[in-house]
Amino acid sequence: MKKKKVFVGLSGGVDSSVAALRLMQPGYDVVGVFIKVWHPDFLVCNWEQERLDAMRVAAHLDIPFLTCDAEAAYRDDVARYFISEYLAGRTPNPDVMCNKHVKFGAFISFAKKHNADFIATGHYAQKLQTESGEELHRGTDTNKDQSYFLWSLSKEQLAYSLLPVGDTTKDQIRQEASRAGIPTAAKKDSQGVCFLGHIDIKEFLSHYVDLVPGQVLDETGTPIGTHQGALIYTIGQRHGFTIDTASAARDAYYVVSKNCSLNTITVSPFKLQLRPQNELLLVGAEFRQKIIEGVEYEAQTRYRQTPFRVIVRSIAFDQIKLELIEATDAAAIGQSCVLYKGSNCLGGGIIA
Repeated sequence: MKKKKVFVGLSGGVDSSVAALRLMQPGYDVVGVFIKVWHPDFLVCNWEQERLDAMRVAAHLDIPFLTCDAEAAYRDDVARYFISEYLAGRTPNPDVMCNKHVKFGAFISFAKKHNADFIATGHYAQKLQTESGEELHRGTDTNKDQSYFLWSLSKEQLAYSLLPVGDTTKDQIRQEASRAGIPTAAKKDSQGVCFLGHIDIKEFLSHYVDLVPGQVLDETGTPIGTHQGALIYTIGQRHGFTIDTASAARDAYYVVSKNCSLNTITVSPFKLQLRPQNELLLVGAEFRQKIIEGVEYEAQTRYRQTPFRVIVRSIAFDQIKLELIEATDAAAIGQSCVLYKGSNCLGGGIIA
């Protein structure tokens, strides 16, 4: 029988390197692919070094090496979305959009054009075959689990994808890479292709919009400090603004709301909380399995957050309304809320 061909997204890091190694062992026809993304001229980008590291891994494994040009997809579907969401006063999650449109979008299209049977990545998540079909589950390493960022994958994207390292801890992956002599075995975790999650927001947005300093208000509406532009702040943030007080022993302040039209942010010494019976409205919801009204699920609104229990109250097209069963820290509008049943990542939506 003809070997199944797998295009592995080699980022230049250890996780994708071991993903390629593991797929070679059962006999897949493995091809290493570096995904090149867009970056603005004013930002220094080390993509050439990352591509060189990926090439070194491919050479060590003796597999073919290609480059997938995903600049247009990244610029149009990730970077422009990122900018427009901030301009609208929301806080986007670029990693989610990068996975949807680039790593499991443009890359899948590239792989299909080259007659590959699957793509594979080094994400810490698992694709499991169950009685109800293929499911996306949390990675074994709870500290590295990346299923939260993969909630938007469609059934078709998941079916075409392999996740070879999700059943292993990071330490074990490094040990495996070291035993195999892989050049990236001891390399520090890279930022991957989604650099937008690792840049200074103020510096980036200042090239697209004028950021005007404004007032920091307390919960009574009294000015108590200054900020660098309301657009760049997110709910729960506790830095990046100045409080005008001489007290060195004052409590930390958290952003609890912002008004972009008035260019103000409101802070409090207490984090904004969502409490039982509070509701969350999700838009752009996508699920790989049927979600049922009145049924309890676990939800997560941030990476590495302890999940909290919710009940689905209504479903209408791509909108879903959740009622909280237990309290949690409030999340910013524009962030992702992901639903789980145990370790099974069912899908999610954008907080409205």
